[in-house]
Amino acid sequence: MDLLSVNDRAGEYPASAYAAGAEKLARFDPPQGEIRADICVIGGGFTGLSSALHLARRGYDVILLEAQRVGFGASGRNGGQVGQGQRRDQDDLEAMVGREHAARLWKIGTEAVEKVRELASSDMVHATFHPGIAHADHRARYAPHSRAYAEKLNRDYDYPHIRYLDRAEMRAHVGSDAYHGGTLDMRSGHINPLELALGLARMAAAAGATICEDARVLSVVPGKKPRITTREATISADHVILACNGYIGGLHDDIARRVMPINNYIVATAPMTPEAQEGIIAGNIAVADSKFVVNYFRFSDDHRLLFGGTETYGYRFPRDIARNVRRPLAEIFPALADIRLDYAWGGTLAITMNRMPHYARYGTNILSMSGFSGSGVALGTLSGQIAAEAVAGQAERFDTMASVPTPGFPGGALLRHPLLVLAMLWYSFRDRL
Repeated sequence: MDLLSVNDRAGEYPASAYAAGAEKLARFDPPQGEIRADICVIGGGFTGLSSALHLARRGYDVILLEAQRVGFGASGRNGGQVGQGQRRDQDDLEAMVGREHAARLWKIGTEAVEKVRELASSDMVHATFHPGIAHADHRARYAPHSRAYAEKLNRDYDYPHIRYLDRAEMRAHVGSDAYHGGTLDMRSGHINPLELALGLARMAAAAGATICEDARVLSVVPGKKPRITTREATISADHVILACNGYIGGLHDDIARRVMPINNYIVATAPMTPEAQEGIIAGNIAVADSKFVVNYFRFSDDHRLLFGGTETYGYRFPRDIARNVRRPLAEIFPALADIRLDYAWGGTLAITMNRMPHYARYGTNILSMSGFSGSGVALGTLSGQIAAEAVAGQAERFDTMASVPTPGFPGGALLRHPLLVLAMLWYSFRDRL
């Protein structure tokens, strides 16, 4: 099953609230003939576009190949949340890799948010970074950990921007009785992800990168000068950046063993009045809850509630996305059970077994960064800058990320889906306990 086409029309963005309001770019031409470049970047999402931008700024001759449109995949469809740190808590990382390594990972995670803030300030990015993410506990037994974790970040990581919210404080921020407490991080935030991706494309092109759309890569032949083939072109490059995330397909077997695509879904309500918006989420922050299959929500700049929830692990999107997502929306906000939904769309992200990004070198001149597991707006964007550093011989941040083990899924690429479905059914059941 081809994830690039099974749920979408070739060359078209999904019918999302983002795509409906975006200032889209003119199409970039597909590559033709024999092409020589210093760097070939494969994938036109946050990681690929950021790689092209930062490499071009360093003076490299860069060509980026995107099978559909830039920002077509998860980068242009996600919830837009830009969170601090890594996908795993620092407690987990300290146990996994030790305190010193965990501290370096935290620093990279905070630099990722600052990178998005910096890029969003460009006139070429037609989106605003809005501060604040609340992490809401859907079970009372989780609240003590939230309090302890906020205190740990304050104390051990010199991070004063996060604080604990008790049940009453959470209720003041989120107009729902579903939550028992949590945290509020005012250095994290949210942004329109498609506009960020389109802005990165504008910036990369302005820096001198060649961007090609309708440029599905058919093969990558490694070697001293890897050769990349598309339908109508062959590219010879000194280095290759694989930035395919959930769309790696059969292009690289080792990545496919460690990085698995899953589908997630979002709806957008009819626009609300500013007063109604404030009653649902005060202060225009974003929210993500503590369920394993996370519910996440925020408001768009035109006052629509964007609510994400539910996942599927097959290839096809469900026929009625709106009905599926309306269920958790109504559980959290009963008063919105019958609200008009103007948009409903799905997207394919990528996860790893331990939910940490998979960074890897293949040979001396092929780099891969993927499997952001829901943290790709920040970490995927910074990963492009980290890739540019590694190509230029400054690999400290790349090596910090690459030295975190990302085990393969049991059964490899062939059996990972049925085994994950069994695991996710258990976690979904646990969420209801």
